[in-house]
Amino acid sequence: MPTNLTNQLLDWYAQNGRELPWRVKGGAHFDPYAVWISEIMLQQTTVATVTDYFIRWMKKFPDVKILAKADLQEVLLAWQGLGYYTRARKIHECAHVLTEKYKGEIPVNREELLKLPGIGPYTASSICCFAFNQPETVVDGNVMRVIARLRGITKEITAPEIYPLAQELTSETHGADYASAIMDLGATVCTPTNPKCAICPWIKSCIAYKKRIQEQIPQIKKLAKKEKFGQLYLIQNKDGAYLIRKRSAKGLLAGLWEFPWEEIPALSKEKLPRVVHVFTHFKLTLELIRAPKKANDFPDGIWVNPCNFNQYPFPTLMQKVIKKL
Repeated sequence: MPTNLTNQLLDWYAQNGRELPWRVKGGAHFDPYAVWISEIMLQQTTVATVTDYFIRWMKKFPDVKILAKADLQEVLLAWQGLGYYTRARKIHECAHVLTEKYKGEIPVNREELLKLPGIGPYTASSICCFAFNQPETVVDGNVMRVIARLRGITKEITAPEIYPLAQELTSETHGADYASAIMDLGATVCTPTNPKCAICPWIKSCIAYKKRIQEQIPQIKKLAKKEKFGQLYLIQNKDGAYLIRKRSAKGLLAGLWEFPWEEIPALSKEKLPRVVHVFTHFKLTLELIRAPKKANDFPDGIWVNPCNFNQYPFPTLMQKVIKKL
């Protein structure tokens, strides 16, 4: 059964697979560097968002050695808007390691890949699969949904629980195409809502379809996010420039630029402009306050005219503040 299902999906993919700038059909990608960059960008980010960033990135940093020579601020600026900036810093760090220890080449071996900064088990599997056509099983949200529906799993599940079921179907000879195929099936056919079951290559084997419980599956446990609050200070001089500062080299949003702000226990009762941003583990709401403090309160700050903001890598949170301005 697994072999039949695998072949059915590969046939479907040959005709219906998405055309993406980091993908080739019919085997491994010719450029492992492109695979690595796309996989890091796609972590917790949609294909639609990543596409333009990837194209611009590859024009600016076309290979590992050029990326390694680039200044970190230049890298962060190219990443601006993608969020999760630790990824960009790790990419830059990894480029240095690849240049110094691997002659600018991406390792073929999974164990070697796992030694590199920013590359965990999922990314290592993806690189082995898409760059070298190895029979690696890659489990993302799309794959979890497809397998859970195919097998009719109604209980709460996790990626490690789905993995062995997904592994049964992984092609031994067409690793890259199969991984792309099952992701595309989840993204374009077996969607979270209103799945297009009538055109699914696995319709005859899908237990969820037979029981008409597709949209009840999967049940994925989500952790509640903590809420945090802060006050952000819009300090402007007589020339119209704003005070901004660079975050430290470690911690959340390290190395990026921001308007000065500080965390507070709770929001005030005043009707102040607010900006809300959701991070991985918490939700942050900032009140925007005009100049209750002086520049001397922030000795690490610099004055920047709004027309020059595009020269500084701001995180998405601060870009929301700029839009408010």
